[in-house]
Amino acid sequence: MGAEGSGWATCISRVYMVAVLAAYMVYDGVANHTGLLQVPLAPDLARIRALIRLGLPAAMQLSIEVGVFAAATALIGTLDPLSLAAHQIALNTASLTYMVPLGISSAAAVRVGQALGRGDMTAAGRAGWTAMGLGAAFMTSAGVVLIALPEYVARAFTTDRAVIRTAVSLLAVAAAFQLFDGIQTVATGALRGTGDTRTPMICHLLGYWLIGLPLGYVLCFAMGWGAVGLWTGLCIALVLISLVLLVVWTRKVHAMAAYHAVAD
Repeated sequence: MGAEGSGWATCISRVYMVAVLAAYMVYDGVANHTGLLQVPLAPDLARIRALIRLGLPAAMQLSIEVGVFAAATALIGTLDPLSLAAHQIALNTASLTYMVPLGISSAAAVRVGQALGRGDMTAAGRAGWTAMGLGAAFMTSAGVVLIALPEYVARAFTTDRAVIRTAVSLLAVAAAFQLFDGIQTVATGALRGTGDTRTPMICHLLGYWLIGLPLGYVLCFAMGWGAVGLWTGLCIALVLISLVLLVVWTRKVHAMAAYHAVAD
C-alpha cells in the first residue's frame, strides 16, 4: 500500500489505544469504585475553563518545540540532500533520547501535583529535584555515548560514508545539548505539577523562535556553517531555556518552603 499503508497503520494504532484506554477506565471505575460512572454528563463550564487555562499553554509549548525543529528541517532541506539526510539521523537520535526525560517529566508533574494536593510542600520539591536528577543523569549518559560512538549511531541509519561524516558533526552538537534538554524537559513537567504551564511556553517561544532559530539561520547561511550552524543555534536556545526554567523551579521550591513555614 506504500505510504498510504503507513497512514492506515497509524490510524489503526490510535483507534486501538483509545479503545483500550476507554475500556480500562470503565473497568477501573467499576473495580475500584472511583465514581467515574456516576459523574453527571452535564458540562461543567468552570472546570472546562480551568482545564483550558492549564492545557492550552502546554499544548502551545509542545507546538512551539515541534514547530521549530520542523522549521529547521525545512531550512536544511534547502542546502543539499546530504545535509538533510544527516539532519534526519541526528534528529531521530535526539528524539529517541528525549523520550526518557519526557516520561520522567510526566512522572514529575504527577508526583509534584500529588504532594501539593496533600499539602506536603517538602515532598513536592523533593519529587521535582529527584526527577530532574534522573533526567539529567540519563541525558548526560546519552551525551557521552553520542560523543564517544557517533559513527556507530550513524551507521544504524545508513552506510553512506559522506552522510555518516556529516551526521557525526551534528551528533556532536546533539551531545552538547543532551543534559540541558533533559533539564528543561523535566523542569517543564515539575512546573506543570505546580499548575504553571505558561512559564515553559513563554521560555520556549522566546528561546527557540526569537533567539535559537534566528541565530541558527545566521550561522547556517550567513556564516556558512551549514546544518551545524542551525543545530548550534538551537543548542544555545536549549541551554538558555533550561537555565531559565531551572531558576524558575528553584524559586518555586523556595516559595513553597516559605509558605509551608508560615503555615506551620
